[in-house]
Amino acid sequence: MELARELAQPGTTIGVLVNTDNPTTVTEGKNVQKGAAALDLPIQIVTASTEGQIDRAFAAVAQQKMGAVIVSSDPLFFIERNRLVVLQARYGIPMIFADREQAEAGGLISYGASRLDAYRQAGNYIGRVLKGEKPGDLPVVLPTKYILLVKSKTAKALSISLPPSLLARADEVIE
Repeated sequence: MELARELAQPGTTIGVLVNTDNPTTVTEGKNVQKGAAALDLPIQIVTASTEGQIDRAFAAVAQQKMGAVIVSSDPLFFIERNRLVVLQARYGIPMIFADREQAEAGGLISYGASRLDAYRQAGNYIGRVLKGEKPGDLPVVLPTKYILLVKSKTAKALSISLPPSLLARADEVIE
């Protein structure tokens, strides 16, 4: 939420893109709403469950002059990352993604767990199961490393001046 607040113009609504066909992203959207309420930030859930709905959702985001959009972590939005980046440029709306690959594709910011660490942990679990441990006996492990990636070239293309405090917190700034 803090990232979105730093990017959005004061007084503008922040959108949260959610796939209503995915219960996980619906919950994610509700959690963002709770966090926004605690910070007294105006938030609006924007929904898309198909490729075509993504275009319509962003037309609505632009029409409502939202200041930024947080894209929930969803396979559809990951697959359609290039479409989302095109829409970000078309409408000039800063977007915050969950996956590094979305920022690498041209998104402004990504903030999320390290996919490499998650794959490494999955490999460890597979090894333990193959050695005879029961999957149900393995502990649930949550991510411990989150990466803030900022794409400065995208900021320039969107005519956004990134706050120095944001750049200082970034784990990586891509030109």
